[in-house]
Amino acid sequence: MGNYIAGAVLIAAVLLALRPALRHFRGEGGCCGGGGETKAKKKKLQAPVIAQKVLHIEGMHCQNCRSRVERRLNQLDGAAARVSLRQNTAVVSMCREIGDRELKTAVEAAGYRVTERELRRKS
Repeated sequence: MGNYIAGAVLIAAVLLALRPALRHFRGEGGCCGGGGETKAKKKKLQAPVIAQKVLHIEGMHCQNCRSRVERRLNQLDGAAARVSLRQNTAVVSMCREIGDRELKTAVEAAGYRVTERELRRKS
């Protein structure tokens, strides 16, 4: 009888321990220092957009990751970013020339890695 009780307690403990992991892999909750606000504020540029750069980013897993990258990129003067968690990309609209190194540094400061960059010029 004691073995059944111990087994039931063990199964309950395992199920309770797995619950946060399952939420994490579904993209719910904060996995990377999460909690708090997961939506970054939209930034509008004050000058016309002259170009866009698409950054392919490695390491984002949840909405908190996405917001962290978007906030860091939006802190750059002359940049407004939209980050897609599904595509693992950030589209950065720029009203001034911003170098790849500056964009990469901002993403790395958020804790992620830029794997590829594309430039889209406005005509």
